[in-house]
Amino acid sequence: MNDSESGVFRVGITRDVLTSQGQPIFGQEVFEWLNQPGLVWEYMEETPVIRPEHAARYDAICAMLVRFTPESLGPVKPRLKLIARFGVGYDTIDVPTCQKAGIFLTIAPDGVRRPVAVSAITFMLMLAHKVGIKDRLTRTGRWAEKSDHIGTGLTGRTLGSIGVGNIGAEMFRLAKPFEMKFIAHDPYADAAQMAALGVELVALDELFRRSDFLTVNCPLNETTRGMVNASKLSLMKNTAYLINTARGPIVDEGALYRALVEKKIAGAGLDVFEVEPTPTDNPLLQLDNVVVTPHGICFTDECMQGLAESAFKAVVDVMHGKKPPHVITS
Repeated sequence: MNDSESGVFRVGITRDVLTSQGQPIFGQEVFEWLNQPGLVWEYMEETPVIRPEHAARYDAICAMLVRFTPESLGPVKPRLKLIARFGVGYDTIDVPTCQKAGIFLTIAPDGVRRPVAVSAITFMLMLAHKVGIKDRLTRTGRWAEKSDHIGTGLTGRTLGSIGVGNIGAEMFRLAKPFEMKFIAHDPYADAAQMAALGVELVALDELFRRSDFLTVNCPLNETTRGMVNASKLSLMKNTAYLINTARGPIVDEGALYRALVEKKIAGAGLDVFEVEPTPTDNPLLQLDNVVVTPHGICFTDECMQGLAESAFKAVVDVMHGKKPPHVITS
């Protein structure tokens, strides 16, 4: 008798949630959500993509970075009912394939809203105070050079955002005490919410022209892919900074590198790259005015707990025949 015939609800968790020591990045307590009669969970084999045998084995898959493609399904109707993303982006998941197969796809906005917003502000503060450069000066005994690297005060400066959904709105809430001006471009933004946050909605070109710190807070899709290109970067002030904590391909890295070395903009904070892991010979990594992190600046206990809790709650909902929250497809 197989699992489905015996009433077992089988859950696979992708192995990219394990640390190098083999421990889950979100700790153990959150697994209590999976302590349900008839539910069995396991870490999946290491794989970059969900394969037909996975879709046939599991009722639900909780995925970090593993991809789901049209080739992930076999010729027969899959057992798989849910893909629960440990995150808010879903460019790793082929949405039409999920829709065609009747597979729920859920995301975890509550888990990333505050941590990613804090990450964008962390980059802003590091760039404003030139922490990366000053760190290197200190480590190499070059204290006398500190006056050559005067930072940028935030009071009265303009914080801009491409996209102002959950994360962008939270970023503006957290930045309120800095007494900055807030502007954003988002054709889907709620005007009343933006007014309450003190955010002025502007055209995209105006956003690039006016921002002192320009953050990327939009999803990756065919509209946003390559949106931050040479033409748009040429509109920015030579004192301005670009911050990307969203998805790497939104920014044309070649154009960004040229803008930085030609001093058309002052610097950048990058948590994401066009190719990940980014090659160690990526020329952006050699620049003093760039601060980088490995698509993990938001990795805190708070973030990981929230991601896992959201995904595991979705699993339990689907197990009990309920529609989970934060559904992209159904």
